[in-house]
Amino acid sequence: MPTLAAIVGIPGPTLDAATAEMFRALPPAGVILFGRNVEDPAQLVALTSALRAVLPEHAVLLVDQEGGRVARLRLPHWRAQPSAGRIAGLYAADAKAGVRAAWLTGALIGVECAAMGFDVVCAPVLDLLVAGMSDVVGDRSFGADPAKVAALGRAVAEGLLAAGVQPVMKHLPGHGRAKVDSHLALPVISATDLADLLPFQANADLPWAMTAHILYQAWDADRPATLSPRIIAEVIRGSIGFQGVLVSDDLAMQALTGAPDSRALAALEAGCDLAMYCAGDPAGTRAVLRACPALSTAAIQRLRSARELAQAHQIALDAAEMAAERDGLF
Repeated sequence: MPTLAAIVGIPGPTLDAATAEMFRALPPAGVILFGRNVEDPAQLVALTSALRAVLPEHAVLLVDQEGGRVARLRLPHWRAQPSAGRIAGLYAADAKAGVRAAWLTGALIGVECAAMGFDVVCAPVLDLLVAGMSDVVGDRSFGADPAKVAALGRAVAEGLLAAGVQPVMKHLPGHGRAKVDSHLALPVISATDLADLLPFQANADLPWAMTAHILYQAWDADRPATLSPRIIAEVIRGSIGFQGVLVSDDLAMQALTGAPDSRALAALEAGCDLAMYCAGDPAGTRAVLRACPALSTAAIQRLRSARELAQAHQIALDAAEMAAERDGLF
């Protein structure tokens, strides 16, 4: 059975027999884990090892671990990492210290995630902080200045790569001007600001990127970016210049409508390399996997390049020394 162009979630902290059998019959390109899947280091290593045993050889294991409020690995078993907003505050006082803290944070996140069996971390967020908009971005953003966001996002990504972990920049082509949370409803942005693209353009060589479930009326009045062939081809692949692995944001979010399988097919037909369905419900997951085609030749090459990039950038890191240095900067 070929590897399918899907990233999916699982229900709980262990790999149950039914899910394992489903993955053997309908092998996804990867699995993303959430708080419901994480208890402690021993449990998590056992889970990621069990997943490796049933997934295809080069399948990826992903986790959202930005620091701040978006973190699946938490105290008391893992370090509390500063939010992007806190790093931005340090940068405002001392730019050199801010960039160093961003790199160290990325490296520390990467070391901890790699030790648990993950090879992809969904960070950094490169959305701008825009006054008066939804706080779904909020302190997950490095700020309102595109150049600052680009520099700090780059530093986090390079820290992750130094730990041998593949970073995912998000959410293309920019979530900062959304007035509502796309987890709950479809944001509509009537006027685009090309400044929103600048952090992504500056980081277009990163290996992974995630789309936004937002309707950008100036670019496509009918379809949100995740489902828009025009936005993916002309804005994400075109204006931004991103050529790496493009994964949808969670297709279970309420910004989208329709059955999970139809959402997944629409995202892939629009130009995403991977359709991501995170809910972990067996029926929805099975429907998505049954609907998704095999990975395209282009997606296979992009995934290989992403893996090789992280391998090439990995260096020996001492987590205790890095944590002491990073904490001393604040």
